Amino acid sequence: MMKSSLNEILSFNESFVKFKQYEPYITSKFPDKKSVILTCMDTRLVELLPKAMNMRNGDVKVVKSAGAQVSHPFGAIMRSLLVAVYELKADEVYVIGHHDCGMSAIDPELMIHHMIERGVNEDIINTVKFSGIDLVEWLRGFGDVSTSVLKSVDLIRNHPLMPSGTPVHGLIMDPNTGKLDLLSDGNEYLTKNHPADTTKIEQ
Repeated sequence: MMKSSLNEILSFNESFVKFKQYEPYITSKFPDKKSVILTCMDTRLVELLPKAMNMRNGDVKVVKSAGAQVSHPFGAIMRSLLVAVYELKADEVYVIGHHDCGMSAIDPELMIHHMIERGVNEDIINTVKFSGIDLVEWLRGFGDVSTSVLKSVDLIRNHPLMPSGTPVHGLIMDPNTGKLDLLSDGNEYLTKNHPADTTKIEQ
């Protein structure tokens, strides 16, 4: 049986609340910098990403997925971005992938093998496949992080429910140094493709 960190977390949390260590983090649910970031769930980005962007608690909304991907135009990730824009006052979207991403090395066939090793019955996997779900394709990662980020940026920009004047930026981060490389400037894209919407953007 694997060791769980639950008791350790609960013990720490009791002390955290008792001694009011939460007070420096008190803020509202609305992002002060009016932005939402879609990024990867990689462990190296937990503290590095906000530090590298000069973001503090309360500044931005953060949505995470494996590889910073929007895998379906009407899935939970896209819904979260729309909620951030329409209900939580975010005016800009940042898609931030990173180098050395685990999703670039995912072998779907091997992952299915690992599922079986961990106790998932092969009959269940076959049932999923026979139900019309391409399990291999669903689990597949990506080869190039730049291409993947730009694909998500394009999907968000052109989503029928996303306001047309919303800047959507694409960036890649070095998970060791925090350096950001710009792939696509959402403001420039709007200026070039939707000039009528640029009046909404504060420079």
